[in-house]
Amino acid sequence: MFKSIFVKYLVTFTVILLLCIAAILFAVASAVSGSVRADRVEAMGAAADKAVSDIAYALLDGSELSAAVRSDEIAKTAALAESEAGATLYVFDETGACLLPEGGEPISQTAAESIFDFGKTYAVSTIEGYFERSRINVCRVSKDSGAAFAVILSRGKTGGDRLTKKLAGVSVGVSLWVFLAAMVSLYAISLHITKPLSEIVSAAKSYAKGRFDRKIEAEGHDEVAELAAAINEMASSLAHLEETRSAFIGNVSHDLRTPMTTISGFVDGIRDGTIPPEKQDYYLGVISQEVRRLSRLVNSLLELSRLESSGELKCSDFNLTEKGRTVLISLENKINDKGLEIEFDCGDGDVFVNADPDSIHRVIYNLLDNAVKFTPESGKISIKITTVSDGRRRRKALFSVRNTGEGIPADEINHVFEKFYKTDRSRSLDKSGTGLGLFIAKNSLQRHGEDLIAESKEGEYTEFRFTLPLAEK
Repeated sequence: MFKSIFVKYLVTFTVILLLCIAAILFAVASAVSGSVRADRVEAMGAAADKAVSDIAYALLDGSELSAAVRSDEIAKTAALAESEAGATLYVFDETGACLLPEGGEPISQTAAESIFDFGKTYAVSTIEGYFERSRINVCRVSKDSGAAFAVILSRGKTGGDRLTKKLAGVSVGVSLWVFLAAMVSLYAISLHITKPLSEIVSAAKSYAKGRFDRKIEAEGHDEVAELAAAINEMASSLAHLEETRSAFIGNVSHDLRTPMTTISGFVDGIRDGTIPPEKQDYYLGVISQEVRRLSRLVNSLLELSRLESSGELKCSDFNLTEKGRTVLISLENKINDKGLEIEFDCGDGDVFVNADPDSIHRVIYNLLDNAVKFTPESGKISIKITTVSDGRRRRKALFSVRNTGEGIPADEINHVFEKFYKTDRSRSLDKSGTGLGLFIAKNSLQRHGEDLIAESKEGEYTEFRFTLPLAEK
């Protein structure tokens, strides 16, 4: 029925407000009405007692009952009861005859017997049909003054007075002003809430169309402002993701096209005789290198795809120290070619961890392979495996790789884990790398609930380190 949140807010709170005002008015009216009724009944009781006293006093002076009820004192009492309580004064003898007002109808014999013999008061009733409708009655009976008589003061149940009506009018007026003030406040509050929501909806539609440059403006520090800030952050992340995706496609296309162009050119040169026979072996070697480069790129892309598909880790206990030695041995030829010094520090002995062995093997291989690539000839690579506390009374294994060299510039250290990212220095030193090794290593460790930390000082060293949970003994 209502499509707009603003209208829903407005209608809902209007209904709630009206119900609250109605409930308050009803409660006030009931309380005032009850209080006024109690005051009137009390006044009627006092008037009835005075009338009984005046009539009894007159009877003691020798007056007849019919004369006593028509005295000036009784007339004043009747007038006072009428003005203060809106009640009419009735006097009946024990036969039920009406002595006051003069000429009034008698009550029924049943009512007379109930009043005089059984003391029935008929507080709210028609007094056995004497009145057409139920009325509020105060009854007093006297039998000790020489003649039995009953004084009844009676008034209608619904009769109002000026105080009640005036109070009702004031309450309604105040309620209307409160309602108007509440509606204005509600309108402003609802508009304050729904306006940012409308902007969020509009921005979300823009994001769905690939336009992530739109920002949502939301003032304050409430939940709506936090939502807007979160969506703005999401839009920035999506924009960065889109840029990364475009860059990824461009890099993959470039890295695929370059070796394929080289291979195609040399193969065509060999086939058409452009490359003489004595140089064909050399160019076949170049083709072989480019094929291996393509193979590494494809393998890296497959590994990246596997990581992003969030396949399950196959964790088990294994010797991290032995894993480091195995990877180091596989790089022995490259290390010897550059004359590098290797320092392998495993502390007090082997360290066992619980993780995915194959995944951690690739992490260590990528880190050591990078260290070998970027360490200058006769440089030094230090590998350290030890245990440390994680700050929560738990021990973990720490694996660190440090190599001497020119290091990574401070403004580039935070980007080395991005896909296909290479520093300017690495572009000239590493012709065969894909720019995916560190990205894959970091993601592998994050899937283990750990992280890969990079630290570097230009002109001195570069260090990468990570932690893993220790195997349960």
